Parts: sequence; structure tokens; C-alpha cells
Amino acid sequence: MQASELADEIGGRLVGDDVTIDGATIDSRAVRSGQLFVPIVAARDGHDFVGGAISAGAAAYLTSRGAVDGVDAPAITVDDTALALADVGRAARRRLPERVVGITGSVGKTSTKDLLAGLLSTTFRTAASEKSFNNELGLPLTLFNAPDDTEAAVVEMGARGVGHIELLCSIARPTVGIITRVEGVHLELFGSIEAVARAKGELVEALPADGIAVLNADHKHVAAMASRTSAQVLTYGLTPSADVVASDIVVDDQLRASFRLHTPWGSTEVRLAARGEHQVSNALAAAAAAGGLGVPVESMAAGLLGASLSGLRMELSTTDNGVVVLNDTYNANPTSMSAALRSLAALDARRRFAVLGTMAELGHDSAAEHEAIALQADSLGVQVIAVGEPTYGPTATHVADIDAAVAALDELGSGDAVLVKGSRVAALERVAEKLG
Repeated sequence: MQASELADEIGGRLVGDDVTIDGATIDSRAVRSGQLFVPIVAARDGHDFVGGAISAGAAAYLTSRGAVDGVDAPAITVDDTALALADVGRAARRRLPERVVGITGSVGKTSTKDLLAGLLSTTFRTAASEKSFNNELGLPLTLFNAPDDTEAAVVEMGARGVGHIELLCSIARPTVGIITRVEGVHLELFGSIEAVARAKGELVEALPADGIAVLNADHKHVAAMASRTSAQVLTYGLTPSADVVASDIVVDDQLRASFRLHTPWGSTEVRLAARGEHQVSNALAAAAAAGGLGVPVESMAAGLLGASLSGLRMELSTTDNGVVVLNDTYNANPTSMSAALRSLAALDARRRFAVLGTMAELGHDSAAEHEAIALQADSLGVQVIAVGEPTYGPTATHVADIDAAVAALDELGSGDAVLVKGSRVAALERVAEKLG
């Protein structure tokens, strides 16, 4: 897009030469040649990094401070760079086809996004959110960075409160919406699970009448959202009456599930590269959306097998001294923690340990949820090493920090298995790295 075109579309003013802009970023350390740099004003003022972004190859920059002194590059002046970035996303969306899928839910958004991208890529040129770019900054970047020949786009949508999904839908204008699950996650922000359901359901409310709402039939709060949309509804899950279901589920010794996939468009045998039996539900959601968009069932097995998950999710490795490490440290909540513990228990091991960090933003139920996870681990024969989180209770071994957690595992050897998991703030991937 030409800088002058973009300035017109977002209500800005171009200062300097007209140049071609190819993509956008808010991180001056990740600039690619030709991109638009968008300085965000937060804890640090992104305008301080404009010079570095231009030196790294950015073709132009947005600014709410006027042209930056000493920077010889075109600028698009706006009132607020964060709000302008949303308009950049809207401008990009107008150039994309109608196959835009939005995904939200308390658990499984990113994995479902990754699986769906693998499925759609068998049939369409597909763009998808990087990592977990799921907010009002990451989503516009996904749209604007989609290649010109994109035929389908997949965007993840997170919510920090009621109204956030509605805002993201005003940018992405999805034609397909997937709701994975509604759980008691982020209750510190939402207050109740009913508020979580109201927020997540904004996605299906935003769908056009000729769109598709993909709903998890196994979860009552999600299934109930069928009444909140005028779009076609496709259901998925282990509930036999769902439109897309799995049967004959088998999990191998590497935690990869195989099953028979049943859809309105036919059936096929599927094997997932993604680890954990809980990924079956995410695969069903992806298959429902892909089938609704025209991906033939005979392509689904290859698409699901070829899909790769974003980092720090159910990564299985073996150290030089034979210890199996299950690194699932991207994030944690009671649902994902429980699933990870069951996966650990399914591994062939003589001893099992779980290095667990805090599960953040659980609200008033936080202490009870942490202790429940520790009790589940105990019932599965898993020894919990709790890092800086006392509410895991008396069945856990408590340590103050990451170094202490690694020291507590000093005598591990062949035949032992360790799960490492916590919310992002815990940064427990460093434990997995130190274990080697």
C-alpha cells in the first residue's frame, strides 16, 4: 500500500515522500525492510525508537508527536497511534477476501489457530496470527502483514473484559467464528464465568447472516451461544449429536492422538502432531471451520498432521541423562493445568514431577484452584514442586525461585519425567532450559 493511500484511509496526514509500505510492526527490534513502524505510547514511548526503526529498514512511521527530529523518512501524523493502528487493520481487512476466521475462548485459542492454519493451507493461501497476537495491537498487525495473495486469514481474539471482542470484530469483520471453551479464567478481570461467556459470545454476535459460528457442544456456555447469532451454526466435540466428532481416540507414547474424524462432509482417519489428548477438541474445532469454508475432508488428515503449534506448548524432549521434559510454559489456568498433568501421567516413567508456577488472574477462587491442582497431581502420582506459589498447599514441595526448583530436581535420571508449567508471568521456560 502507498503511504498516501494509507494516510487517507486512516484519516492521517502524510509528511514527506510517498513510499510503498509492506507490512507493519510495533517493535523496532523486529523491523523488516519496507514496513511501517507504529510507535505505541505505553510504559515507554515508542516515538523514542522511531530513529532505530528507520535505520533498521522501516519505510515510514506513524506519529502523534509530529515529525521526529533527525529522522529522514516519511511520517503519517495521527492523533493517537494505537487507535490509528486499529484503522490500519481495518484498511487491510478491506483488501482481504471474505474467508476471515476469528477464534476466541478461555482455553485453546492459539492451538486451534495453529491447527486451522494448517488445515486451510491445504486449500487456500493462508495468513494467521503470529504466536498469540490476539489484542487490539496484534490483530491489526496480523491483517496488515497478510500477503497480497491471501485467500484465507485466521485471527486470534483475546478479551480483558466485556466489549473487547466486539472491538476486535469491528477491525477484523470475521465471517467465521470459533468459540473453544468458557472457563473460570481471568475472573479477577471479569468477575464471573457468566461475564466471560458474555464477552466471548460477542464474536458470534458480530458474524454476518451468511457466516458460520463454530461452537463447542461439550460446554454449556458455548453451546448456548447458538441463540446469539444469525449465522449458520456448526457444533463440534465428543457429544455424539455434534456435527463434527471424534471416535476411537488413541494416544501414543509421544502424547500424539489419533482418531477417526466424522464430519458432515465425510470421515477420515487423523493423526495429530500436536501433543496431548486435549488437542483432539481443538482439532475438531479447526476441522469444522475448515470444512465450512470448503476444505475437502480428504485434505484434513494431511493438514492436521502437518500443523505445528506455537512455541512453549506441550514440547516434549529428552535430556542427555534420559529425563523426559514436557515444556508447557506458555501459560496456565486450571483447565490447561489439569490437561497437562493427565498428559504427564500418560508418559511411561518411573517417577513424575511437575514444576508449577502461579496460575494468574483467578480471582477469589485462586487459592482453592491451586490446591485442587496439587491434589489432582497427588492422585496421579505426581510430585509437585511449586515455585513461588504457596497456595498449592501441603502436598507440594515449595521453593522460592527457579534456581531452587532446578536444585530440587538435581537427582533426576533416566526414567524420570518432568512437566514444567505456569502462567506467563512465572517464566518457567527457564526451568526447562536449565534441565537441558
